[in-house]
Order: sequence, then C-alpha cells, then structure tokens
Amino acid sequence: MQTMENKWEMLEQTSESREKIWSRNRTFAADVWFRLCRKPTAVAGLLMILLFMLFALVGPFLTSYSYSDQSLEMVNIPPVMKVYDVGSCRVYITPSLKLIRVDENGSLTGMLPVVRYEHEKSMTIFDCDGKEVALYYGRSVYVVCDEATGNIYPAGHIWNHDHLLGTDALGRDILARLMYGTRVSLMVAFVSVLVNLVIGILYGGISGFLGGMVDAVMMRIVDIISTIPLTLYVILIMMVFGQGLQSIIIALGLVYWVDMARVVRGQVLSLKQQEFVLAARTIGSSSRTILLQHLIPNAMGSILVTATMLIPSAIFMEAFLGYLGIGLRPPLASLGTMCNDANANLRTSPHELLIPALVICLIMFAFNFLGDGMRDALDPKLKK
Repeated sequence: MQTMENKWEMLEQTSESREKIWSRNRTFAADVWFRLCRKPTAVAGLLMILLFMLFALVGPFLTSYSYSDQSLEMVNIPPVMKVYDVGSCRVYITPSLKLIRVDENGSLTGMLPVVRYEHEKSMTIFDCDGKEVALYYGRSVYVVCDEATGNIYPAGHIWNHDHLLGTDALGRDILARLMYGTRVSLMVAFVSVLVNLVIGILYGGISGFLGGMVDAVMMRIVDIISTIPLTLYVILIMMVFGQGLQSIIIALGLVYWVDMARVVRGQVLSLKQQEFVLAARTIGSSSRTILLQHLIPNAMGSILVTATMLIPSAIFMEAFLGYLGIGLRPPLASLGTMCNDANANLRTSPHELLIPALVICLIMFAFNFLGDGMRDALDPKLKK
C-alpha cells in the first residue's frame, strides 16, 4: 500500500525563480487607482459625484419644465398628494383652499370652478362635472364633503405624476430647479477650485522655494486675506460687478486659494531639502525647472487631496450666500436660493427645504469620502 509520504514531491527551485517578484507591475497612477478602488467609501463618493453631474447636466434635457416656469394655480403642491374620490373625479386641496382635478395616473388637469361661497357653513362649493362638491375649512380641518349630508368623501394618497418632487411657492417645478441648482453649485465649486489651484500652487510654490524675507512677506499677505470674512468680500465685489454668478465665482476665487498656498508652501519647504533637488541643481537646472518639474509634481498628492476638500467647502459657501439672499438673482436657481425660497413655507411645505438641503449634504459627503480615499491612496506609507 502506497504511503502518504510518497504522494508529495519537492518542487524544483532555481536562483532565477527566487529573485523574481511575483506581483504585477503598475505605474503610480494605476497603483493609486487600484488602492482607491479598495476603499468602499471612496468608490461610493465617486459614484455619487458622477450621478450628481449626470443629474445636473443631462437631467434638464429630460424634463419639460424650466427653472423659471411659473404656474400660480399649482402652488406648494407636495410630491405625494392626498386626493378625495368624489365619484366622477378625484380632487386635491391646495394650500390656498382650491380644488384641483387629479386623474388616476396622478396628473393635475386643472382647477375646479367655484360655484358659490357658503361662509356661514365654512364651505366653498365647486363644480365637478356638473356635481356640486363642498370644501369644508372650519375648525382648522380641510376636507371635501357632500354639502347636503356632510359626508366626507373617501381619501387616498397618490404620487404627483406631473411634478415628481412637488412645486414651490410660485408653482415652479422643484425637480427642474434642483437640476439647474445642482449644475450652478457644481459649476461654482469647480471653477473656484480651478482658480484656487492655479493661484495657490504658484503663490505657495514661489513662497516656499524662495524662503527668507520673501516667504515671510508673502505669508503675511496670506494671513491678512484669510482674516477678512468672505461675506464682506462678496458684498464689496457685488457693489462693483453687481449681484450674480460671476460675483460669487470671483469672491471664492480671490479668497479660497490661501489654504492651497499654505499646503503647497509646506510641501515645497520639506521637499526642497531632498537629494533630488541638489542633484537637479548640480546638473544646472534653473529654479523655474526645479519648481515646476520637480517640487510641484512631487507635492501633487497633497494638492489633489486639498482641492478635493475645497470643493464641498465652496459648494457650502455658495449655498450659504444664496440662503442669505446675496447669491444669484431671481429666477436663477441654486441649492442655496432654493433653501432661501422655502423658508416662508417651512411649516406647510417642509419638503421644499429638505430636498435641496439633502442634496447639499449628499454632495458634501461624496467629496469628503472621495478626498479621504485619495489621501490614503496617494500616501505610499499606507500601502499594504
């Protein structure tokens, strides 16, 4: 009988196989992408950002409404409506105590005409296909009932097919305004961060590379700029350029680069003492070449992480300015102006404020998750 030891044989091992590295060769960018894909939160953040960009860029072409289209008959209608079945038709009670006809699919087909007012009964009588329907508004109770018997018609909830997220105080479609508002907020953030990258990298790189008195003077300028509130910048710029999108972009571009400049300066100060900089000087490289081709590329990891973190900050600042009423001009929409418009109807229509506020939170979470993932993926010390 064959023993167990006879089934095992020693494999041949050569010096070449011992020296071979059994791993796939990757470039630095491919290695960063590989490690980024291993972080679920970073992947989720990236997917959310792509979805919001698709929502903002492609969404307006898929809806029949614009951000400025108004319908005073369809004011403050929620996404889920409570409708009453009166037999011949279904009706919904608006916040202005009017009745709107709703078909079985959830589409709004128009207001019912008023027949008469019965103030002593706290009723308004409407005509629904030749049938008189009473809207009772007494004792803070709003129901649709039969005038003669007082019986309340059966009610149910149905999704608003025409306005999936409802309408605001001027009858504008919230979904359409949310698409345009997300587009404006993302555009403001990306443009301001691009300006910050250019100014912050050059300013911080020059300050850290030259050092000495030049560095001290340049950093004191940064300190002075950072101590002045951003709101004051916006107000001063709006006095010159007027209220609008360009004023917000200019204000963010003039202020937000100070954080990027500090990060780049710190990286350049630590990198310029390395051996590769001394080697570049030895072969006769100019200061411009050392700064642009050696120091800044080696600091690109911290630069990208800082830029990723500045984007949600810029989005929040734009929303904050719009919420204060010093953002875009009406009827232009942004996430901040939508929150500002919803303040007046917070008690009766809270969804008008919750929806854009939720989008702001999701965008900020997405960029923060992506920034954390990029920080870990770009740090070689965290490589496993």
